[in-house]
Amino acid sequence: MLSTLPRLIGHRGAKESAPENTLASLREAARQGARWVEVDVMLTRDHQPVLIHDDTLNRTTSGFGPVPDLTLAELKRLDAGSWFDPRFASETVPTLEEALALIADLGLGLNLEIKPYPGQDVPTAEIAIATLKRLWPPDRPLLLSSFEVPCLEVARDLAPDIPRGYLLWEPPADWAAIADRVGAATLNVHQDRQTAESVAAYRATGRPVLAYTVNDPQRAQTLFGWGVAAVFTDAPGRLAASLGNGAAEENP
Repeated sequence: MLSTLPRLIGHRGAKESAPENTLASLREAARQGARWVEVDVMLTRDHQPVLIHDDTLNRTTSGFGPVPDLTLAELKRLDAGSWFDPRFASETVPTLEEALALIADLGLGLNLEIKPYPGQDVPTAEIAIATLKRLWPPDRPLLLSSFEVPCLEVARDLAPDIPRGYLLWEPPADWAAIADRVGAATLNVHQDRQTAESVAAYRATGRPVLAYTVNDPQRAQTLFGWGVAAVFTDAPGRLAASLGNGAAEENP
């Protein structure tokens, strides 16, 4: 099980204040007081793990087309910050190695979402896990999550000691059986789709429930009242200030 779990987790760093999944966003999350951050990992054409959310480069870089069409060297030539604000023009798509080094240096915990390009579930999970095993400090908290069950199965088999979070959008009828099969430590659910009853059903499995993505303080309070353990937020500092003292602290 997880030894520590904060109530607020910076989503893709601090996505409201800096370009998502960049080193700048990770630094901003730490500046805002986040204790953990969540980022996404995908593979380049030469199978290098990098931080990016979408299947294509179009939205968050100066490039176009599918992420795995480019090598790491080609990807590094793209601007990954100007789309958000010109002052972030120097930002590039970070490698997982670069991100892990910075996150550890900032003293943060990590939720790494394995977000494979379609058809790359197994290699993405294998490479991400190998990188974590090589670089992530064993004394820092870590959660691996994915929507893709094959990724969680790889994580279960290759890194059984790393807690796994089962990400749910539209839960399949057998979600609880899948969670058992992959050995999920948490259930990471879409906040818009939740009710007191749905959260109670998830919690009945004995797992902490994490909700994404919550930027409204009142909604966060409601979710916490239903028993949600933590929320992913684009604005960890703003949400912590609105929720008051202790909002960013760890759950027991």
